[in-house]
Amino acid sequence: MAGEDDPDLLCVGVFSGARGIKGDVRIKSFTGDPEAIASYGDLFDERGEKRFSIRIVGRAKDQVVVRVDGIGDRTEAEGLKGTKLFVPRQALPVAEEDEFYHWDLIGLSAEHVDGTALGRVDAVQNFGAGDFLEIVGEIKGGLLVPFTAAAVPVVDIQGGKVIIDPPPGLMEPPEEEAKGS
Repeated sequence: MAGEDDPDLLCVGVFSGARGIKGDVRIKSFTGDPEAIASYGDLFDERGEKRFSIRIVGRAKDQVVVRVDGIGDRTEAEGLKGTKLFVPRQALPVAEEDEFYHWDLIGLSAEHVDGTALGRVDAVQNFGAGDFLEIVGEIKGGLLVPFTAAAVPVVDIQGGKVIIDPPPGLMEPPEEEAKGS
């Protein structure tokens, strides 16, 4: 396996700390259903060198609590904290129509519906009110676009682009900036 930049090795979570004294570990899962992280088979570190076989034993807030083969006490469990967890792309189910894995969106070029280049998708953010595409490049300061069918009517993974139809006011400069121009 290759490293974190390998498109065939995808991050699905991170060990976030120990729970209890028997070696249980909390995982912040990046999967739609947090417990699905245990359904993909073994997990790997970012270099693809360390293999983690896990079994879910509970929940803690928005995280899952797992038992990791070979980890038997709190000290060993604490040593895993911060380790990102990866799976081979082929371990994940194929995305349904109009569903996308975030990592497939990152790097796509972004164009306005009128054909103007806006930049590229740098990240997919979620601040609690749904997903946003973070566009960087052509727009000073970047642009956060709601990832909805109305604002992003075209997602062409094969073609390497998204088409943006921004809601009114999204691309307007802040009032102070507009006055200063």
